[in-house]
Amino acid sequence: MAQFDSVLIANRGEIAVRVIRSAQQQGYRTIAVYSAADANAPHVQMADEAVLIGPAPPKESYLDPQRILQAAAQTGARAIHPGYGFLSENADFARACENAGIVFIGPSADAIGLMGNKGAAKRLMLAAGVPCIPGYQEEDQSDSALVKAAQQIGAPLMVKAAAGGGGRGMRLVHDLADLPAALAAARSEAENAFGSGELILEKALLQPRHVEIQVLSDHHGNHIHLGERDCSIQRRHQKVVEESPCPVMTPELREAMGEAAVNAARSIDYRGAGTVEFLLDADRQFYFLEMNTRLQVEHPVTEMVTGLDLVALQLQVAQGYPLPLSQADVVLSGHAIEVRLYAEDVVNGFLPATGTVYRWRKPAGEGIRVDHGLAEGQEVSPFYDPMVAKIIAWGEDRATACRRLQRALQTTVLFGPANNRQFLLDVVQSPQFEAGLATTAFIAEQFPDGVQPAASTRVHYCTAAVLQYRQAVAASERMQTSPATYLRGWSGIRAIHAHYRYPTVSDEVLDIAVRQTGAGRYECVLDDSHHVLAWLGEDSPGLATVTADGVAQPLNYAFTGRGCVSLQLGAYAGVFTNLLAFTRGDEIAMASSGVVKAPMHGTVLQIAVAVGESVSVGQELLVMEAMKMEHRLLAEVTGVVSGLHAETGRQVSAGMVLIEIAEDVTR
Repeated sequence: MAQFDSVLIANRGEIAVRVIRSAQQQGYRTIAVYSAADANAPHVQMADEAVLIGPAPPKESYLDPQRILQAAAQTGARAIHPGYGFLSENADFARACENAGIVFIGPSADAIGLMGNKGAAKRLMLAAGVPCIPGYQEEDQSDSALVKAAQQIGAPLMVKAAAGGGGRGMRLVHDLADLPAALAAARSEAENAFGSGELILEKALLQPRHVEIQVLSDHHGNHIHLGERDCSIQRRHQKVVEESPCPVMTPELREAMGEAAVNAARSIDYRGAGTVEFLLDADRQFYFLEMNTRLQVEHPVTEMVTGLDLVALQLQVAQGYPLPLSQADVVLSGHAIEVRLYAEDVVNGFLPATGTVYRWRKPAGEGIRVDHGLAEGQEVSPFYDPMVAKIIAWGEDRATACRRLQRALQTTVLFGPANNRQFLLDVVQSPQFEAGLATTAFIAEQFPDGVQPAASTRVHYCTAAVLQYRQAVAASERMQTSPATYLRGWSGIRAIHAHYRYPTVSDEVLDIAVRQTGAGRYECVLDDSHHVLAWLGEDSPGLATVTADGVAQPLNYAFTGRGCVSLQLGAYAGVFTNLLAFTRGDEIAMASSGVVKAPMHGTVLQIAVAVGESVSVGQELLVMEAMKMEHRLLAEVTGVVSGLHAETGRQVSAGMVLIEIAEDVTR
């Protein structure tokens, strides 16, 4: 194994920052790569060197092996760490690194290839004696073979893309009559995401736990495991919360699952860090799901309960050194829980969100770790995964870790793109989660009607009005022409009120009158109620302490657009738009439901209608791809397509009109 003193990180965002940090601590020279969209990203600023590898689209930058290898040659990088996602599980890329004399920090290309296809991996695991879910994983991919196998398996069953994961190319089928449509949809999504439409079928376990084992192997035949992670709380088959240890784990079950995971790694002569994923049913029976031949997103919880640096261990193994510890040396201490902070519109079906980061304040405190690649002023792009940060809490026991995580989420501030902070807080504050009872059905059970927006009180609206009042006063003072300070704020003998008008989630409109009654003291009149807010001082730009109706709280805020202010008062966060900031003729609300707009930036994959075609409510109109997921836009009215402004393969921006429907008002 070749020695190396420099590492190129073929990734972006929080994982690139995390790898760079450990590599630099170990004394390696680090090289970042970046697309045009990431020119000012934190990982670029942090690395010793950085190379521009192309425009924003991943296929022209982070997913282009030749551009990565050219950057390595240009900078003399002797090793490449792929992070996760992008090229991390691309066997051809691992082989290309080897052919170029560059150390690929991960398993061999052969091992990646063996586990990269779910069908082939299941066949291999069955041969190795690893328990597997009953299903179909054969090479015959005809619909007739899949339907015949499904009839033998029975419903419910899962249709899965053999060549990928992350919830893409995956469908749950409750009724076999729905299987043909599920096969077509899963195959289409899989071909678009992974370049392969190969599918497997599995008997669906509807309320299992998703438990995975972290394995570590070297070039000398040593294989150990580092305990488990419970990743049961998922949305669209993508993990949202992870923790270690699993709340229902026993020493005997851990030993059995650990042994199965090590056997899986040994059977393919694995090396480096990897994860073997299982489903665990209520009877403590576990079944192989898949193996991820890379570092996992959730690896920090393992690091926090073992005290190990998995990236540093990856670097050691890649240098050819034997593992510095044995299975007997692995000791789990305390409990760790991680949540994934996503830029997404939770209320609007968890659609990926984009936008400028106006304010980012990560939480701090005992036992808190934050992995992120965020910086104020940067753009959250539509081209990449919407996960922007991970917040991890450790405690001596699970209850302590849970409390610390709850407080960390309460003090996390992210203004700009819509995000799931409040949703995460709702999850970790739920009694079922606190009791350690969550399964993969958790989100469906706890949020059967979807996620509702956080409730805003009148105090929140009044606080927004005071912030915009102060903003207006400050702007007025900057524009004053007289230097006489005694004229500042002069208003004559009549009390002057400033008026603000805000729409609510219930389609009401609130009118608020703000009057300054003293230094830092404001009275807000709302209908027949009065609220008093006292400005106690600003600790730093965008962070103040206020007293609202006698209760002092920290206030984070940012002015995020015309007439808009984002604020976080205590744990509550919201965006408030003053309708009076817009003049007559401004479009400040969405058009009628007959106008179909792009809900986010993305690419049009398929158009299902044509001009002149009749459509009905709920009919599929168009399929978009954004942030690696497919999204289907449905008709909200019955009528005739009168305008079509989209075309297949075209990139569209959020709010762009795609289809117009002339509504049939006779129905």
